[in-house]
Amino acid sequence: MSKPIIRAAGGLVWNENNELLMIFRQDKWDLPKGKIDEGETLEACAIREVQEETGLKEVEIGVFIGLTQHEYFDKYLQTEVIKESHWFSMKSNSSEILIPQTEEQITEIKWVPTNSINAHLKNSYLNIELIIKHYFNNLEQVEK
Repeated sequence: MSKPIIRAAGGLVWNENNELLMIFRQDKWDLPKGKIDEGETLEACAIREVQEETGLKEVEIGVFIGLTQHEYFDKYLQTEVIKESHWFSMKSNSSEILIPQTEEQITEIKWVPTNSINAHLKNSYLNIELIIKHYFNNLEQVEK
């Protein structure tokens, strides 16, 4: 029997200083993302999740960047699932106040300069590293 697929969306959110928004959750650096609600588009989900997890109000969605998948045990469904995350390039402003969504175990949020992203990826998830590298490898095709 195949595993259920949980669809999610999130963003690589950039500010006017070309810094990437990263969140610290469960002792790892991550990107804001979350599960899609019934009837919600992937784009609407990505914006909503970024807003909920970071406190940002003004979030502009750009182009689709790519898709990642990973398996985990879903405590609500009580089974192994495949989480399929759809990633978008997004923009926001560094002047907005960042508010970690503590219900989601987010303890820190920060704008990371491009030259510090790799240091943060040393304590992150493989899929986060892969989507960020994919973004930079395809930068000429991505509108920020």
